[in-house]
Parts: sequence; structure tokens; C-alpha cells
Amino acid sequence: MPKYTPEPPFSHGTASAPGVLLVNLGTPEAPTAAALRTYLGQFLSDPRVVEIPRVLWLPLLHGVILRTRPRESAKRYAAVWTPEGSPLKVHTARQATMLRGYLGERTRTRIEVDWAMRYGAPSVDQALNALKARGCDRILVLPLYPQYSASTTASVFDAVADSLGRMRNAPALRFIKHFHDDPGYIKALAQSIQDYWMKTGRPDRLVMSFHGVPRFSLDKGDPYHCECQVTARMLANELGLSAERYRVAFQSRFGRAEWLRPYTSDVLTELGRANAGRVDVVCPGFVSDCLETLEEIALEAKETFLHAGGRSFHYIPCLNERDDWIRVLTDIAHTQLHGWMQTDDAQALAASRARALALGATK
Repeated sequence: MPKYTPEPPFSHGTASAPGVLLVNLGTPEAPTAAALRTYLGQFLSDPRVVEIPRVLWLPLLHGVILRTRPRESAKRYAAVWTPEGSPLKVHTARQATMLRGYLGERTRTRIEVDWAMRYGAPSVDQALNALKARGCDRILVLPLYPQYSASTTASVFDAVADSLGRMRNAPALRFIKHFHDDPGYIKALAQSIQDYWMKTGRPDRLVMSFHGVPRFSLDKGDPYHCECQVTARMLANELGLSAERYRVAFQSRFGRAEWLRPYTSDVLTELGRANAGRVDVVCPGFVSDCLETLEEIALEAKETFLHAGGRSFHYIPCLNERDDWIRVLTDIAHTQLHGWMQTDDAQALAASRARALALGATK
């Protein structure tokens, strides 16, 4: 097997372009046990995701978890699957298409935009090679995680580094770490909530539910918990909410270890028992609706709250394809592309090709 992947066809004097790669977490190809087994096998094999010694974890993963969990997970995915496929994949693809248009409108230059899934398809490696094939010799990687975590953002970097390690002609690279405190992102979040409230009225409490990570990650220096708190404070301030009107919580636990607290399920149970009235939940750590928002929050969390005695529960959708959010994404990408955008000079490209041919080039 060759050490390096084959390079795309090249011709001297061909115009190059910057590329932007959006990366989201991932999704199975179908809501079936077989597809979930493949997806979970890749996801849970990542040492960034499960920090248990491989010699202990892999036998448990392949001997027990992948034999039992896929069937149950498939039912959960089936509850939110759309005619177009996985909600996360659908939204991510649409965001990439809109970003391509908005960047083109902003810059009037060619900027290629593609998207990938850290786990599943299209893979980071596939997307990077596709951008190279379209003439991108400089690529901005933008993980769609507002708050940095080693188990999400850093894992994307691992996948990018692994892909570049197999390239003979690696592109220049820029990598966005986070945008948890970006003023535009906060304003877009706040506006999406206000728009929802304009239609449905305001709740008694707003719960901001972020994806959970193991508690030990905070102790070891992962900034995720702190960045979630910053996002929550900025969002509450933008909405004009007092400390009594909102709660911060963490969802999606796995295994027996302690995760970041308070848990979303515990907060909703507490509010339900306290007759909190109407509670709205928003997920500021997700920019696209997916299993964790549409099933875990909109369905499971609602049942938890109502069963505990709550009267009214509302889930506020993610930013998805909102115009203000895509414009924020455009701003973030445009800022990071500074110095990479250029207007190709046809005469200069022709001269470059002529020089290369004179020196013995064949293309």
C-alpha cells in the first residue's frame, strides 16, 4: 500500500483557491442497527472520546457495547430521521451551501466550501482531498463546535493531521479553535430565542443545555466547562435575563463516571417538582439540530419534565439555516481567510505556465 495518497491532476498556470471545510460530529448512514454498529464503533474507538486504556476498553466495546447498544440507538435515530436523511447531515450540507454563496457574495472571489463528518461520511480525509482536487492549496478548517473540547474540536484536528500526514503535497492550513464568545454568534442565538418567544410567549425558566463531558476532563485542564459558562452568561445578558430566570445544565451522559453537573434531567425534574410552570430548553452548544436535540431534549427531556409535574415544555430549535447565523459563519470564515484571498491574473497565470513548460514541464 502506498505511503502517500495519489495527488490530483495538476497543470502549471492553473488558478488556485482557498477552501473552507466545515466539520460536524457525525451520524450513521441509516437508522438501523447495522449502520449504528459501524458508526458507534468508529466514534467510541476514538481515544479522544473515551479516555480508558485501550487494553481495557476495546474488549468491552466490541464484546458487549457494540452487541447491545446499536439496536436501541437505531430506534432513537428512527424517531428523528427525515425523508432527506439524518438531520445533522442535512443541516450541515445546507450550511455549507449557504456559506459558499455568502462568501462569494462578500468577496467576489472563488472560495471553495465543503463539509465533513468526524465520524461517518463524508470523512475529513475525503473532504480535504476533494478540496485539493478543486484547486485548494490553502484550507481553513472550521469545526462546528462553538465551545472547544478535546473530545470534539481536538479530535477534528487529529483527523486533519492524520489526513495531511498521508499527503505528498499538503495544503497550507488554518484551524478555528472555538467561537463560544463571538458577539455575532451570541446575538444570533439570542435573536432565535426572541423570535421563538414572539410566537409562543415567554417561559418561566430558560434551561441552557450543553452536551456533557466527563468531570475529570475539567480537572485535567479542558476549557469546555468554562466556555459553556461564558456562552451562557453572555446569552443571558443579551436576553436581559436575571440569574433566577435561567439555568445551565449538561446532557448526554455515557457510562458510570461522573460527568459535568448539573445534569439536564436532574434540573428538569427539580423544576417540574417545583411547579415551575413553563420551561423552555435551548442547546447553545449545537448549531444544527440532531439526535441530541430532537430526541434527547425535544422528546425525552420533555417527558422527564412533564412526568415530574411540570406544566408546559418547549424546545427552541438550533440555529440551523437561519440567515443571521450563516452571516455570522461568513464573518468568522472571512476574518480567518485574511491574506488568502486573491484575484487571479490570467496574464500572470499564462506567463507562469510558459516558464514551467520552458523548463521542461509537460503539463
